[in-house]
Amino acid sequence: MSEYSENGVLKRGEHRLTQHTFLFQPKISEVMKNINKVMIGKEDAALLSLVALLARGHVLLEDVPGVGKTMLVKTLAKSLDCDFKRIQFTPDLLPSDVTGVSIYNPKTLEFEFRPGPILGNIVLADEINRTSPKTQSALLEGMEETSLTVDGNTVSLSDPFFVMATQNPIEYEGTYPLPEAQLDRFLIKMKMGYPTAKQEMEMLSKTSGKHPIHEITSVLTRDELVDLQKEVEDVYVDRTINHYIVELVTGTRNHQGVYLGVSPRGSIALMKAAKAYAFIHDRDYVVPDDVQYMAPFVLCHRMILTSEAKFEGTTPESVVQELLSTTSIPVQRNISE
Repeated sequence: MSEYSENGVLKRGEHRLTQHTFLFQPKISEVMKNINKVMIGKEDAALLSLVALLARGHVLLEDVPGVGKTMLVKTLAKSLDCDFKRIQFTPDLLPSDVTGVSIYNPKTLEFEFRPGPILGNIVLADEINRTSPKTQSALLEGMEETSLTVDGNTVSLSDPFFVMATQNPIEYEGTYPLPEAQLDRFLIKMKMGYPTAKQEMEMLSKTSGKHPIHEITSVLTRDELVDLQKEVEDVYVDRTINHYIVELVTGTRNHQGVYLGVSPRGSIALMKAAKAYAFIHDRDYVVPDDVQYMAPFVLCHRMILTSEAKFEGTTPESVVQELLSTTSIPVQRNISE
C-alpha cells in the first residue's frame, strides 16, 4: 500500500524514475534558469510552457502587447537544440503560407513539396487571431493530428512538435477570435501579466546593454527532449486521481453558470498536464496538488458560460476555483502489484 498524506503528498510508494531520467533533471532546471534570466518574474509562465512541451501539448498566450509573449517563446526555443520557426499571422496569410506548397519542377517534370514553417519543432504562431479561420484551421489541424494534408497528400510533422500561439485580447478590429472548438486544441491557456515595479526595474537594468537572450545557449537536444516526453508518459496516475479529475470535469458540465462544460479531451489534457508537472518536480507519480495547480490553466478556456452568469460577473476561473474547493480530495491510494 502507498498513502497520501492529508495535503496530498505521497508518504510511501514505489519510485519508477530511471537513472536515465535523473541525468536529464538538471537539464530541465537549466532550461528554467535560461527562461528566468530573460523573463523577469515570470517563473509560472516558464513552468507552464515546459509542462506543455513535455506533455506534447500546445500553449495559447493571451495578453496585452509588450509583456514578453514572443520573448518567452524565443528564449524557450534557444534553450532547446530544435528547429525554431515563426509565423506572423496577418489577414492576408494563406493556408499554404503555413503548411507549404507543391511547386512544379520543369527539370524533373514532377511536383516538389516546399515545406512551410509549421514543419519546425518549436513554432511561434504570433497574433493567431489576426488571420482568417481558414488559415487558423491549417495550423490547428497540425496541432491535433501531428500531420497535414497538402494537395491530397499526408505530411507528417516533426517530432517533437510544439506550438506556442499568442493573441492580443484588447484589439478586436480586423481580428478573428478562435472558436471554442479550436481553443480546445490548446493544452494550456495562460496570461503573462504586468511585472511589479521591482521586477520592471530589474528588467531595465538587465536590458540597458546587451539583451540577456543573446547569452542563452541550448541545454537540451532534440533527442533528449523526445526521451523526456516518453518518460512523462510513464508517470503513474492512480485510479483515485483519475476519479478526482473526472469529478472536476463533470462539475463543469453540471454547474448552473456553465452553458457548455469541459469535454473528455479536457480530462485527458488535465491528466497529461498533471503528469508533466509531477515529472518536473522529480516525481514519477501524480498527487492531487498537481491536478489542483494545473486545473485553471487547462480547464478555463474549454468552458462557455451562460449569459446570466457573465452578467453576474462569474468567470471560468471562479467556476474552477469553486469546484476545487467543493470537490473531495483523494487522500489515499492502493497499489496491488
